[in-house]
Amino acid sequence: MAVTDMNAAGLRRDERLERLRLFGLASPALLLVLVILVIPVGWLFYVSFIGADGSFSLENYERMIKRKSYARIFWTTFQVSLLTTGLCVLIGYPLAYFMSQLPRRLANLCMITVLLPFWTSLLVRTYAWLVLLQKNGLVNNWAISLGLWDEPLKLVHNLNGTLIGMVHIMLPFLILPTYGAMTAIDRDYLKAASNLGASPRRAFWTVFLPLSTPGLFAGALMVFILCLGFFVTPAVLGGGKVILVSMKIVSNIELFVNWGAASALGVVLMVLTVAVLWVASRFLNLDRMTGGDH
Repeated sequence: MAVTDMNAAGLRRDERLERLRLFGLASPALLLVLVILVIPVGWLFYVSFIGADGSFSLENYERMIKRKSYARIFWTTFQVSLLTTGLCVLIGYPLAYFMSQLPRRLANLCMITVLLPFWTSLLVRTYAWLVLLQKNGLVNNWAISLGLWDEPLKLVHNLNGTLIGMVHIMLPFLILPTYGAMTAIDRDYLKAASNLGASPRRAFWTVFLPLSTPGLFAGALMVFILCLGFFVTPAVLGGGKVILVSMKIVSNIELFVNWGAASALGVVLMVLTVAVLWVASRFLNLDRMTGGDH
């Protein structure tokens, strides 16, 4: 009995020492997370409860409840995010499927073209779309010369221009995980479906599509979350007519120097983002989407 107790105590001591060693190895990363994430977010929460007179107050949150303009801004933010995500899915999934069916060398070449925008500054790409889509831009001039329409269309400084620019920026974030999920599918499953009498279309809908949806959902969720806090492209291509939460945060700081109001908006946006992730985790298998469950 005494020997058993001694062995148990020794095992507990070894377990504690192992945990201390693991904590020591992880402490630099934990310190980094504390400095760059926990402290700034904590400061954001603190400032959001500071009123104009410098005292503790809920006025920054009360303002968002009382003024209908804030509700419109949040609605516009989610609307633009949903539309951008939907358009990326409609464009990105067929493109990823096409790439997955190509020989390896051609697929790698296509992947380079998908990654090519990352080698160019986001601001440069946004202003390039501004040049292309403006009234006297290349798109309108070419379309008029080809007889597609008679007068220049308003393709920029509105929702249309904002969506075009954001879809172009966000499309690679959907294609990459979707293509990765497609290339990981064992083609023997499709051969088995064909041997059982399924047509190529039936095999796609019943075998390939369900197996590729984890990558598609992961890409769509990534695009949607990124769109919620996007700033540069809507600010340039929206022309001040498409106001998102990120733009309101900037205006509260630059125009009104109101850090409390800007922090409150940031806190609410962060809470809504976490809520979206929580809802996704309830209805979708995030472990499978991120490759954690094999």
